[in-house]
Amino acid sequence: MNQVNQAYDNNQGSKGGFLERLFKLAAHKTTPKIEMMAGLTTFVTMSYIIVLNPIIMSKTGMPFDGLFLATCLGAAIATILMGLYANWPVGLAPGMGLNAFFTFSVVGSMGYSWEIALGSVFISGMLFVLMSVTRLREWMLDSIPMSLRLAMTAGVGLFLGFIGLRFTGVIVPDPNNALALADLTHFGFGKFGPEAPALGLLSFFLIAVLSYRKVFGAVVLGIGITTLVAFIMTWILPTDFFVVAEEAKSWAPASGFVAYGGMLAVPDFAAIEPILWKADVMGALEVAMIPVIVTFLFVNIFDTAGTLMGVAERANLQDEKGNIEGLSKSLKADSISSVIGTAFGCPPVTSYAESAAGVSVGGRTGLTAVTIGVLFLLGMFFLPLAKMLPAFAVDGALIYVAMLMMSSLKKIDWNDLTEFAPAVVTTVMMAFTFSIANGIALGFLTYTILKVGGGKANEVSAGVWALTVLFILKFIFLGH
Repeated sequence: MNQVNQAYDNNQGSKGGFLERLFKLAAHKTTPKIEMMAGLTTFVTMSYIIVLNPIIMSKTGMPFDGLFLATCLGAAIATILMGLYANWPVGLAPGMGLNAFFTFSVVGSMGYSWEIALGSVFISGMLFVLMSVTRLREWMLDSIPMSLRLAMTAGVGLFLGFIGLRFTGVIVPDPNNALALADLTHFGFGKFGPEAPALGLLSFFLIAVLSYRKVFGAVVLGIGITTLVAFIMTWILPTDFFVVAEEAKSWAPASGFVAYGGMLAVPDFAAIEPILWKADVMGALEVAMIPVIVTFLFVNIFDTAGTLMGVAERANLQDEKGNIEGLSKSLKADSISSVIGTAFGCPPVTSYAESAAGVSVGGRTGLTAVTIGVLFLLGMFFLPLAKMLPAFAVDGALIYVAMLMMSSLKKIDWNDLTEFAPAVVTTVMMAFTFSIANGIALGFLTYTILKVGGGKANEVSAGVWALTVLFILKFIFLGH
């Protein structure tokens, strides 16, 4: 922080002009140079989403090229909106965990089309907007116990971690034990794409070590180094070294894991047409979709609130009384972004915790966010590079993000069974049932039963009671 202040003092703040009037740089003791460097820092730390979101979402049948452009456009518009409207140094993009829930639960397990799934995202986004402009937001945040809010984040992390381990081939189905550790020396193509357990773990270990040592762009470097190793293997090893499963023979390339197809290309915006404005809102207006809509809404609200308050604390956006400057505007910008993302075919667009990286190097205003948004727009030109990256290299980042999200469990009161048991149920059942919605529902049921059974019924809020009844009705009339 002293280095940031010194940089400001050396530049004597911003001396007026358009940027000063728009972002109030002097009042926040920052300069355009500091803000732009902070934007670059945040972008590099969250840029993995440009590749990871299309990889996950394309498993619904949506086109990868269109999803790539949609991710860049949705993130750019949302982040620039955050910067210009709320003047906050926060980057936004399609939410990790929410894209997995969209793909593997709503479309995969429940069997809905991706158009209907997008419709549920739109409805949840509109509800978020409504809550952000009324007192419903405060009621929701106050009525849901902190232990369950923390558990939702951790549960989504465990859910992501399971998916990452499965896609890299580190864990495989086992007829006797459900799951088992794979042969780590296996290299080939399976049901979910290219499989290389050892390289998937290499990606994760590289990212984790580089992040711990605070290396700039650790996630990007980890993915890049793993891709380079896969490229070398493709070049020096014979084709028959890569085992191709029966279900992959129709599409697996004969050359190995990585085929160089260039780095840059002019964006073909026609690629986004198949998913542009395709949300089926009417199809999502059925009773069975209520738990889905509630899940999108809950995870989005609590993830957003936690991220924004954390960024506000690190950026010194609180006054002497603890009030957070511009929090209402930032929540409105985030909620509106969820709706904007739907138009492009994205899951809920939300604020990213990686924004703290830019704040740590001096980001204080919306100029940081605008810089991030512009970089996302430039990212559209790197589609050939994105398509070259092997999935297992990117899945290493998925496992790393999962570990970060699970760290929220450390804030739970582990001395109170009625607090930590519902949190554990919420977390593990998201992964074990392969459904974020079921994990949340079982967590609420556990919380209410333990509080009532433990003589603490007065700690169960009206909101929790209402949701508990809703989830009971769900299991009775809709099953799982």
